[in-house]
Amino acid sequence: MTTPAAEPSLAERGRVGVGAPAEILTFGCRLNALESEVLRRNAVAAGLTDAVIINTCAVTAEAERQARQSIRRLRRERPDTKIIVTGCAAQIHPDRFAEMPEVDLILGNHDKMSAATLLPDGERVRVSDIMEVRETAAHLVDGFDNRTRAFVQVQNGCDHRCTFCIIPYGRGNSRSVPMGAVVDQVRTLVEGGYREVVLTGVDVTSYGGDLPGAPALGQLVRRLLAAVPELDRLRLTSLDPAEMDDGLWSLLADEPRLMPHLHLSVQAGDDLILKRMKRRHLRADVVRLVERARATRPELSVGADLIAGFPTEDDAAFANTLALVEECGIAFLHVFPFSAREGTPAARMPQVPVRVRKERAERLRTAGDAILSAHLGAQLGRTVRVLVEGDGEGRAEDYARVRLDGDATAGTVVAARVAAVQAGRLVATPLA
Repeated sequence: MTTPAAEPSLAERGRVGVGAPAEILTFGCRLNALESEVLRRNAVAAGLTDAVIINTCAVTAEAERQARQSIRRLRRERPDTKIIVTGCAAQIHPDRFAEMPEVDLILGNHDKMSAATLLPDGERVRVSDIMEVRETAAHLVDGFDNRTRAFVQVQNGCDHRCTFCIIPYGRGNSRSVPMGAVVDQVRTLVEGGYREVVLTGVDVTSYGGDLPGAPALGQLVRRLLAAVPELDRLRLTSLDPAEMDDGLWSLLADEPRLMPHLHLSVQAGDDLILKRMKRRHLRADVVRLVERARATRPELSVGADLIAGFPTEDDAAFANTLALVEECGIAFLHVFPFSAREGTPAARMPQVPVRVRKERAERLRTAGDAILSAHLGAQLGRTVRVLVEGDGEGRAEDYARVRLDGDATAGTVVAARVAAVQAGRLVATPLA
């Protein structure tokens, strides 16, 4: 499950002039953010100018609506700019974008990764069958626009079919990047000055099942950290509670460069709802996992993806999810009001009223905010190591946002003493 979030608006980023390089507008997850960097470089290689590439998300109906809205606004603001639409929404619903006269070219998720497909050839819709894709190549990216942490894709697609999720139809089946290619990519980024790398994918914990020898994610992480000793910080994206392998647990215990922050794809805290979602874990599995993680790494923070108002969720089922957030001390929440996606089994189930979904989502967020506040308050007086991201802010190892009360250079890791908590952030002073 991924978090839909747009980059700054086109108006904020300025207008494209004649002969100007192509711009990228990204919606959605970290994998999309990574692929947008590949698109940016491919556009330069192809000599594409006076164009905007919209990399869409399909996690929710709202994400698709925002993309269509941006396309229409862009056409009004820039009538002569070429508009290329790609990403998961374009892969799943190319016909809907083809109906929009504002769109010049539609590319599927596999098709978008080639520089040649960005150039016009008379074919307006180029969306190949994503289920026929059998391999995922490493994306050789040497840097990220305005970012101090780097994303590295290790996996794409998903073999599971949760009843609410449309993403497998946008990304295809699970396929992994070979370990050697991941190591090479990380080494390149570290040599370029990046201090933190985030391993990303659609179903990261399924890594390796399609590779020779079926190496698990833990094996990849251990090899990566051994092969690139200069890497200061390694972070993992959303993990499936049903797939944490023994190698990951061992690393969590003995490898300080693996950040003490687990973000879990939980989705619900009620067993009946989890079964109707076709998840592979139960509530007790999440509780045990968090208890084990905190016993292994006491300073660890926990985040989770949660869906509010899944079909048939009654007050008691929602109460179980709310109680799970509090019981497990989940401080970093990504909460989604349920969004019915056409073609999924959940869209055919009895729906919870939209108003109730939104109210429950807000209650979950409020609970998460309270837990985050307590988590941050426990850091007062402590020294934290902060990756400086710019504008005097950064992230601590446990993913807490930090405002630095003092000078620090973006891209560096500094030790800082926590003096206060303000607006969901630590306020800390860098140590000399």
